Amino acid sequence: VIDVLGLMGDASDNVPGVPGVGEKTAIRLIQEHGTLEGVLEAASKLTQKKLAENLVAHADLARLSKRLVTIDRDVPLDTDWDDLARRAVDDAALRDAYRELEFQDRLAALGPLGGGPPPAERRYHAVASTAELDALIKALKATKGKGGFALDTETTSLVPTRAEIVGLSFSWVPGEAWYVPVNRDPPMFGGDVERSRAQGSLFDEGGAKSGDAAEILKRLKPVLEDDKVEKTGQNAKYDAIVLACQEPVAVEVAGVAFDTMVADHCLRPDARTHNLDALSLERLGVRKIPTQALIGTGRDQITMREVPVEKVAEYACEDADCTWRLREVLLPELTAHGVDRVFHDIEMPLLPVLVRMERTGIRVDLEAFARMAADLESRAKKLEAEVHEAVGEVFNLRSNAKVGEILFERLKLHETAGRKRPRRTQKGTGWSTDERTLEELRSSHPLPGKLLEWRAVTKLMSTYVDPLPTYVNPRTGRVHTTFHQVGAATGRLSSSDPNLQNIPARGPEGKAIRSAFVPEQGWKLVSADYSQIELRLLAHLAGDPGLSAAFRAGEDVHRSTASKVFGVAPEAVTSDMRGRAKAINFGIIYGMGAQRLAAETGVTQAEAERFIEAYFGVFPRVKAWEESVVAGARERGYVTTLMGRRREVPEISSDDPRLRSAAERVAVNTPIQGTAADLIKIAMIAVDRRLAEESFRARMLLQVHDELVFEAPPDEVERLTAMVREEMSGALDVDVPIVVDVGVGASWADAH
Repeated sequence: VIDVLGLMGDASDNVPGVPGVGEKTAIRLIQEHGTLEGVLEAASKLTQKKLAENLVAHADLARLSKRLVTIDRDVPLDTDWDDLARRAVDDAALRDAYRELEFQDRLAALGPLGGGPPPAERRYHAVASTAELDALIKALKATKGKGGFALDTETTSLVPTRAEIVGLSFSWVPGEAWYVPVNRDPPMFGGDVERSRAQGSLFDEGGAKSGDAAEILKRLKPVLEDDKVEKTGQNAKYDAIVLACQEPVAVEVAGVAFDTMVADHCLRPDARTHNLDALSLERLGVRKIPTQALIGTGRDQITMREVPVEKVAEYACEDADCTWRLREVLLPELTAHGVDRVFHDIEMPLLPVLVRMERTGIRVDLEAFARMAADLESRAKKLEAEVHEAVGEVFNLRSNAKVGEILFERLKLHETAGRKRPRRTQKGTGWSTDERTLEELRSSHPLPGKLLEWRAVTKLMSTYVDPLPTYVNPRTGRVHTTFHQVGAATGRLSSSDPNLQNIPARGPEGKAIRSAFVPEQGWKLVSADYSQIELRLLAHLAGDPGLSAAFRAGEDVHRSTASKVFGVAPEAVTSDMRGRAKAINFGIIYGMGAQRLAAETGVTQAEAERFIEAYFGVFPRVKAWEESVVAGARERGYVTTLMGRRREVPEISSDDPRLRSAAERVAVNTPIQGTAADLIKIAMIAVDRRLAEESFRARMLLQVHDELVFEAPPDEVERLTAMVREEMSGALDVDVPIVVDVGVGASWADAH
């Protein structure tokens, strides 16, 4: 084989072989001459002239090719025969690999992880009468003090403030669950009206269609609102909002004590997904009925309301059953991993706070959005016309290929900018026209600047101004974002539908968009924002006296840092010096190296290296803390926040320097960002409690990174400001003062 491959080569491994020699010729030659060496020795005597010439001319290439395809059997090994004995599979590593590669069948074949075998029998019931519903409610009440029950809802929408309820499912015994449908169409059990009538059904022929849901929710309301009866859910916040938004009978679910999705995130914050299907498969060995099996996909998709009740019943009961069983698996693990405090003291108390915030939503000025849309559209058209005029041709500004052709092939702007050739796209398939490239070319010609401005304007339109009004709920007239407790590995909340955490904060466009977020008529918006919270937490965690002293003295920490690093008086610090100090202050949190610091501050890499060295000379405890965190992560495999939130960093000991460096940055960043996440969550819980206890009419609306946004009647603003500042600044006991900046205004822009 190696002789044949030496002659013919192997394109898949870049083995050249001899030009003009294919597989058939190579096999024939080896059959005739025995070895590659034999072929080369006889090459000059071959009757095929061209073949002979190629073999003689490329003999060295043939020998090299044979050497390349020959397995080297002389590698020195420190392994003896016994070391190669078969060992038990590393179950955890195999699960991680299967999960990452999404090998669901192989993952299922491993069996449940800590969940034990599935129940021998599944007992799923669908409530069909008043008597059965009353019996279920009695059983639910009896779970008080015994762990309560799992609750799940089936609805018509993924948006909880707009969803109509289709049914509720309950479980408190592994393998057993109950489903209560609230829809009459199609009839239960395929139209088993006789059974329903015989048992005093809520679903008989004479009942009003709208009355079924209202009557059922009215009967379930007392047990669902009893905070002494614990509830378990999977993404329980969704179910709580759905039930609270039902009309005419709204249910304020109380006593939510366990959320399996949130628990899994506390245990595995870097996991790709924490959904019920994945958790059930991995932890319980249960392959759940896919949602698509009931409602379909694409154009033919229906809502759960249109699925026959008996099918929904099995699906819903399985959801509640798996949720209850997951609780029993995850609960002890929280304690074993030391994250029970984060789960029970922060995440679960936060859940009802987020329910109230999402239900409340925030008001937007639709007329302001309409004016912005018209203005931006006019600006975009004007810029597009100016670009076309400058080029002398009408073309699609969104076509990067066409833009690249004009910039580099026609105008040759790269040459004007002093470059030999244009930068290629990442895939190498065309000229790069990204923001960095256009910025570099801006001074060479008016066109790149106009393209950048056009892109900025159209991005504002497509990302914010056009879509945001579509999220206004017609029933409330407000935007109701969804906050995700499992959105970030550091514990930070994220936001979606719409994402209100990425609304621009700076520049005239950002101010204009934020100006369209307004309070209830006649009220004020109040914004409370932590000042440099991550730097303050770094000072506390590192225990550095110099950094801490600057915060205690109320100094401008960036000016103070520049003064110390550059060895000049604070009043002699230039804006350039302060800018570098600010870059490194924040860069420390994210593990910034000299190369990135140089790029951000415009200095050489050597200057950046000297600056970083000088910084750590002034703040030696920061460097020592970073090194201790990385060493601890390497020893334990994880890092923690002040509150005990935990994050695994498995690649901290990787042989790949890139992976290792990235893991080291995560190790340093997580205790800071994660503690900041815990801090604002603790503050939100405390503020929410006082809003209720002190009978405020004011409402908490948004959490955006280190900022909380409220709306309040004018007569409460002063009292609210004092209370919020007190709770936010005192949420954690740290060695440096925590400062909270509070603003008040008629819009979010005015208050920020």
